[in-house]
Amino acid sequence: MFSFNMFDHPIPRVFQNRFSTQYRCFSVSMLAGPNDRSDVEKGGKIIMPPSALDQLSRLNITYPMLFKLTNKNSDRMTHCGVLEFVADEGICYLPHWMMQNLLLEEGGLVQVESVNLQVATYSKFQPQSPDFLDITNPKAVLENALRNFACLTTGDVIAINYNEKIYELRVMETKPDKAVSIIECDMNVDFDAPLGYKEPERQVQHEESTEGEADHSGYAGELGFRAFSGSGNRLDGKKKGVEPSPSPIKPGDIKRGIPNYEFKLGKITFIRNSRPLVKKVEEVSVFPCISLVGNEEIYLLVMTEVLGILSRGVH
Repeated sequence: MFSFNMFDHPIPRVFQNRFSTQYRCFSVSMLAGPNDRSDVEKGGKIIMPPSALDQLSRLNITYPMLFKLTNKNSDRMTHCGVLEFVADEGICYLPHWMMQNLLLEEGGLVQVESVNLQVATYSKFQPQSPDFLDITNPKAVLENALRNFACLTTGDVIAINYNEKIYELRVMETKPDKAVSIIECDMNVDFDAPLGYKEPERQVQHEESTEGEADHSGYAGELGFRAFSGSGNRLDGKKKGVEPSPSPIKPGDIKRGIPNYEFKLGKITFIRNSRPLVKKVEEVSVFPCISLVGNEEIYLLVMTEVLGILSRGVH
């Protein structure tokens, strides 16, 4: 029947919907229980106590639940989501990489506040090791790993697990704000050069070619000119698997050419290596004064004259 209003103006809705408290934080390895919670280390979500869920359910907060974590001693902050509400009262469990970003030790105090973040449209990452280049499809691997994250903060170094190996990536840039939500978003991803990465030197082929030329010049002056002494190169720039070693040249293998002293201007002579000619056996005629020349017409004329002379002698 009676109502009292102690304030002239109602409390602003921003303060009514705000969740803010302090917890002592521990890494996931300190979480008691028979089940392995290594899945928490693979993402960007924390485990909070059940009392936090009770307080959040009474507030008219927006979903998904996103929180801002602040270490007031080092003035470091990051953002995260919540995975479960099963921690002990007054304690929250964080991934190890998140505690490193906040410079927190086991049992340190962290301020947890509920926040609303804009949806991400762009993010840029820098791998902290050149080993990240060994991954065949890094964008697909990163997209699969970010499914366990709720938000990104510029300057954080996140850790993803792939093929039983942990890769660290620094968040270089996020749009439209320095802290963004990546839940159900269409985000463009870009990569910066890995930390400590060096461009491959392209002067190796040039040095090898100069060494090859030096090796050939060692005997070129003594043995003379040697054709096709260089090494071949592929069009795609890759090196050949096996380089054939040049066979040594003996001084006796080099034959100097004999000039053609019967050369005439406008005449071309082709010299071919022909088989050795077999000597023909001379055919002996019945008439010693006549030899077969090889021309049938001359042979017939000669034989006709001989037969005529013989016939006259008989008569």
